[in-house]
Amino acid sequence: MPEEIILRVCRLEKQYQLVKAVDNISFSVRAGEIVGLLGPNGAGKTTTINMILGILEPSAGSVEILCRDLKADRCQVSRQTNFAAVYAHLPANLTVWQNLYIFGLLYGVKNLKKRVDILLKDFDLKSFSKTRVGFLSSGEASRLNLAKAVINQPLLLLLDEPTASLDPSIAQSIRQKIINYAAETRSAVLWTSHNMAEIVDVCNRVLFMSHGRILLSGDPKTLPAEHGKKDLEELFIAAAREPLSFDK
Repeated sequence: MPEEIILRVCRLEKQYQLVKAVDNISFSVRAGEIVGLLGPNGAGKTTTINMILGILEPSAGSVEILCRDLKADRCQVSRQTNFAAVYAHLPANLTVWQNLYIFGLLYGVKNLKKRVDILLKDFDLKSFSKTRVGFLSSGEASRLNLAKAVINQPLLLLLDEPTASLDPSIAQSIRQKIINYAAETRSAVLWTSHNMAEIVDVCNRVLFMSHGRILLSGDPKTLPAEHGKKDLEELFIAAAREPLSFDK
């Protein structure tokens, strides 16, 4: 039986005056699936994620989460969604515990204190619970950001370069936690990254964007060979430099 579609994006567009940042894209992400959203800087990845989050209003098209239209039912949909990115800093003057507790309140998490304690343990943050976020290392802050992102046990998790600038050991730990979360909860994950080895290890499927359009999609392990490239990095470079050669 096919897995339930958690996220459905249909003919989504975002126009900024003369620039079309996202140009008529459609895709879906199923329960338990991790999908990589790839492309060079300025391809439209973050704009797409911000529209899915409801931060930006699309110029055209629609976003459905759990069969609910985001525009019509944003409050209910938002409770099933969360987000993490290295650049999305949490309030630096609050402690680790305070950050998790406040975000838990915002999401209406039940048995919140117990949930916070579980996350502190799962993300190796217990010894930092009373530490102000501004004093955390980048690795500690990344673990907190991800803990915040799953505090409401979202069925849609959006990750914008969650391991950027992290050392290989911490990045591997973060990747494994996300893989485990998707498998255990059957959540859908949409993940942007410029680390092609990471994408091959983590993602079930990839979507290549360039100039706001989706050029390619498929299994990251087999897609390069289908286009005569030796690996995903070579395919990424070719699609970024010569997008018209992949245009359908």
